[in-house]
Amino acid sequence: MEAFLVSTGIVALAEMGDKTQLLALVLAARFRKPWPIVLGIFVSTIANHAMAGVLGAWVTTVISPQVLRWILGASFIAMAVWMLIPDKLDDGETSDAPRFGVFGTTVLAFFLAEMGDKTQIATVMLAARYQTWVWVVAGSTLGMMLANAPVVWLGSRVTRLVPLRVVHIVSALIFTLLGLLALLVPA
Repeated sequence: MEAFLVSTGIVALAEMGDKTQLLALVLAARFRKPWPIVLGIFVSTIANHAMAGVLGAWVTTVISPQVLRWILGASFIAMAVWMLIPDKLDDGETSDAPRFGVFGTTVLAFFLAEMGDKTQIATVMLAARYQTWVWVVAGSTLGMMLANAPVVWLGSRVTRLVPLRVVHIVSALIFTLLGLLALLVPA
C-alpha cells in the first residue's frame, strides 16, 4: 500500500506545471470535449507508466541492491533539482484538426509528451524502489489523473489555486528526502 500511496503523491506533485499538464490544458481549450480528453489521458498514462514500471522492476533483477540504492538515491536527488525547472509546452504540439479524433489525438499526444518526462522517470524509480510495479503504476496513474482531470474540467482556474512554484519546491523537498533515505537507509 505504501508503494501505491507514495506513487500517487509523488506523481501528482511532479505533474503540477509539467508539460503534460499544460498539454491537458491546451487540449481542453482547443477541443472543449472533456470526457474523451480525460479518457485519453487515462489510457495513455496506463500504457506509458506500465512500460516504465516494468522497466523499473526489471532493473532490480540486473543491478545489485547496493548499486541500485546509490543509483536511486542520486536519481531522486536529480529529480529534486529537475522539479525546480519549470516546463513549458512547445508551440505546435497539437494539430488544428484532430486526425484521430479528440480521444485518439489525446492518447497519442499525451503518450509521446510523457516519454522521458519527470513522471515517467519517477515511475521507473519508484518501481525499482518498491519492486512492485503494479501498485506503482496504479498509484502513478491515479496521481496523473488527480493532477490532470481537474485541469481538463476546470481549465486555468485550477492552476491558480496553488502557486506552481510552491508545488515545485514541495516536490523537490520530497524527492530530496526520498533520495537521502535511499542513500542513507539500507533497504
